[in-house]
Amino acid sequence: MFLVGIPLLIVPFAIYNMIAFLTPGVTWTDPIAAISMMSGAKWAITPEDALLTFAILLLFIEIFKAARSSSSRGVVDHLLSMLVFIAMLVEFLLVPQAATSTFFLLMMITFVDVIGGFAIAARAARRDVAIEEAVVPADRG
Repeated sequence: MFLVGIPLLIVPFAIYNMIAFLTPGVTWTDPIAAISMMSGAKWAITPEDALLTFAILLLFIEIFKAARSSSSRGVVDHLLSMLVFIAMLVEFLLVPQAATSTFFLLMMITFVDVIGGFAIAARAARRDVAIEEAVVPADRG
């Protein structure tokens, strides 16, 4: 499974950059669809809504990946997720097209992925140490 180590949150990052740089006239708040609700109201879906929803779904998958990764694969996955977050942070600070609320929220979703991955790895490591201490037989000297 080669793709397991690739951070999935790079996909919304790439989609954002493609839209921001290749279609400069497009705004994130223009409705792309409208859904009639049972209340009679119309819910307007924007590109921002769609991209952030997609990123949150990918975050859900990333958290599962962090919870089941082996130690060596998990370290690589955390490192790559951290690199994606750093790239997003640098772009947010230095590139005018990235200075939007949409990009900031994508960056925060990536930050949650990084911090959540480290927290899950630390918790798993602590559990592994506790299990190993319980399994090691006492010295019979």
